[in-house]
Amino acid sequence: QVRLVESGGGLVQAGGSLRLSCAAPGRTVSPYMMGWFRQAPGKERAFVAGIVWSAGYTNYADSVKGRFTISRDIANNTVYLQMNGLKAEDTAVYYCAARQVLGGIYQYWGQGTQVTVSS
Repeated sequence: QVRLVESGGGLVQAGGSLRLSCAAPGRTVSPYMMGWFRQAPGKERAFVAGIVWSAGYTNYADSVKGRFTISRDIANNTVYLQMNGLKAEDTAVYYCAARQVLGGIYQYWGQGTQVTVSS
């Protein structure tokens, strides 16, 4: 079992920035990939960004390209989501997740952190 702990959410004005962190304390087996997802009220959970843990390759949802950046600190078992140019429509609960193997599912999830963008 892998425990993921998100932090960094909060209330910010439109145009502002936040950085989310997701730590995996005590994790001994590196994941294949880490991702960030979000779920807005009344909507399904949606992919935001992903990073291949070892190689650092990244991909993003079209809605956040050019505004959000995913990165990782391998030594500290932490993945980040830098969010710039925030919009009201970015308001959601943000979750990090771990995919342990290529082709597998995101099997481990954090508890989520609320991001609210006021317009």
